[in-house]
Amino acid sequence: MTGGIVLYDGLCGFCDGAVQWLLARDRAHALRFAPLQGETADAVRARHPELPPGTDSILYVVGEGAAERLLWSSGAALEICAALPAPWRHLRHLRAVPRPLRDFAYAVVARLRYHIAGRRAACRLPTPAERARFLP
Repeated sequence: MTGGIVLYDGLCGFCDGAVQWLLARDRAHALRFAPLQGETADAVRARHPELPPGTDSILYVVGEGAAERLLWSSGAALEICAALPAPWRHLRHLRAVPRPLRDFAYAVVARLRYHIAGRRAACRLPTPAERARFLP
């Protein structure tokens, strides 16, 4: 996959750090970003009734139109890594780990994310150089 839209918790310090990490490594600018609290995320949720209600996990949208797919939790994280250059793209091979085990590990980190890096009062504003990669 060449890239997609990363939907992240814009109020989470840990998630903001992850977005900063991705921006630094995505030299091809394959990824775009939008907060879960924004209109892009609302439109994605409306198009994907298969998303479990109340999901506040990272979401990853790949493809367009009828080919659009939505991934969440560990599946999203691994597909996002696949869009990065080596060595990060090789993390996608962790898909060989059974999904329940991957999702359990992901859920533990997700549950602790506010304790790890805190909560923000508002989404971070992108720099002028990053602005084109962020959606509302």
